[in-house]
Amino acid sequence: MREFNLVNVSSVEEVKNELLNNSGKVKIMSGGTDLLGGIKREIYEDYPETIINIGDLEELKYIKEEEGLLKIGSATKLEKVAESELIKEYYSALAIAAKKTASPHLRAMGSIGGNICQDIRCWFYRAADNYYHCKMKGGKKCFAPMSDNRYHSIFGGCNGCMGVNPSDTAPAIIALRGKVLTSKRTIEANDFFDMSLTGSTVLEDDEILLEIQIPRPKNGAKSTYKKFANRPTIEFPIVGCATLVEEGRVSICLNAVAPNPYKLTVVEEFLNGKTLTYENIEKASSLAVEKAKPLKDNKYKIQVAKTLIKRSITECKL
Repeated sequence: MREFNLVNVSSVEEVKNELLNNSGKVKIMSGGTDLLGGIKREIYEDYPETIINIGDLEELKYIKEEEGLLKIGSATKLEKVAESELIKEYYSALAIAAKKTASPHLRAMGSIGGNICQDIRCWFYRAADNYYHCKMKGGKKCFAPMSDNRYHSIFGGCNGCMGVNPSDTAPAIIALRGKVLTSKRTIEANDFFDMSLTGSTVLEDDEILLEIQIPRPKNGAKSTYKKFANRPTIEFPIVGCATLVEEGRVSICLNAVAPNPYKLTVVEEFLNGKTLTYENIEKASSLAVEKAKPLKDNKYKIQVAKTLIKRSITECKL
């Protein structure tokens, strides 16, 4: 690992000032479970000169409800989200997603903010010593279509990149109709992710994620998160699916199938107003993957996605 300047801050205001004073090669770290691995492997084309550590900021560590909104500080550890009785009772998709993220040790270190801000998963992008000069790094091509692409996007690329968003909690926050609060603005969760920009989110160089906000679902609503992975207790999802059924309306989001979390608007529009019968759920799962464009090694993801969609909706309608 090369040297960098580590800045330990004591307040959000200090973070803002550091971002303004260290424009360019600077990264924010909370738990560091994703960032430090990337730095050690030197996967970044621009090695960070400064890392701002927000992991000790208590003002960004909380879980509370105010005026019908669940509010979670961005530095809150994933294990706290998974264990929260409040979240398990009313926002169960998020609790399940946090519980299914990585291993117990990583959940004790990693934050929910870091989980939704992490970079794409792609073994070409993340190859040690920045080996592949791929589209995400300003190169001329994505290496996935012509090589091993079993875990890549089945819904096309973003600026030619076929990597996928790996977050377990992101689809749950989107399905639960969440928003994110930054140091500059409030953003619909579904609009927070944008691989067409530099990085995986719309965060600007001088902007920091402060809080996740989720409205409490109506009485009788149910939500869940389903994950398919080779080793579900530790690995990133091959396909993830979060679903909310509330007053007869469905909100559903996939992940690890596209560069951004993939909200299934076509499924929501088809099912809303309909009885959630086996036939309607079956039809909805087929509609969900109609626009899939799998690569040579990942066609299997289509069936996995359909199965998780059917299982999650069925579980929520009971």
